[in-house]
Amino acid sequence: MNRINQKLQEDRKLLSIYFTAGFPQINDTVSIIQELEKNGVDMIEIGLPFSDPLADGPTIQESSTIAIENGMTTSLLFEQLKDIRKTVQIPLIIMGYFNPMMQFGIEKFCQKCAEVGIDGLIIPDLPLFVYETEYKAIFEQYNLKNIFLISPQNSEERIQQIDAISDSFIYMVSSAAVTGSQSGFGSAQMDYFKRISNLNLKNPQIVGFGIKDEETFEQATKYQKGAIIGSAFINFLKENPISDISKFIDSIIKKSRA
Repeated sequence: MNRINQKLQEDRKLLSIYFTAGFPQINDTVSIIQELEKNGVDMIEIGLPFSDPLADGPTIQESSTIAIENGMTTSLLFEQLKDIRKTVQIPLIIMGYFNPMMQFGIEKFCQKCAEVGIDGLIIPDLPLFVYETEYKAIFEQYNLKNIFLISPQNSEERIQQIDAISDSFIYMVSSAAVTGSQSGFGSAQMDYFKRISNLNLKNPQIVGFGIKDEETFEQATKYQKGAIIGSAFINFLKENPISDISKFIDSIIKKSRA
């Protein structure tokens, strides 16, 4: 069974952390992954930096720019991750945009993911129809879960389509804003979380965009299986050493897992 599906079966709310590969320093990728797992994170989204990140707010855009300036490439990421499964057991997901994957070669990219132990991909700009008709078979050949995004603007019909083709979890965007721009969840967002929960989809949902502390993590997981933190963690890495990651994670989940 894919590691993502195994993790989703656990009887607790899941914390997924996003960071940009090659940020803050070019060779920080493996150390950050190991430190996150050691401190109780359930899944990790490794951002593949791209020069035109549509859904990312200024914090993640800046981290991508720095990572690219540091020299991060797709090939280098796979080189950094080649031995990651000797030390790390939790699910690892690459989040990135389709252009760099196409440039690398889709099947070659999927093959390298399988070789290093990547469990899934989040590609915000890969349309559902294109995935289904052109790439689904390749992803499945390499046991990669393709994780689709839904937002408050999606119709129920569209959400049901995404649920039907998905086979792990659905990335539930909390609002129409870009990443890192929220300051907490209001009644409209909580109503949205509840509405999606009431659809009883076959795939659990994990909420992203706007989760930054214990309060927003608890709000985001009231009705959903888990939550993703990206911009707040990138900001932490700007100001703190990797060895202090435990402080950040404890501030989110320590009470809930005591």
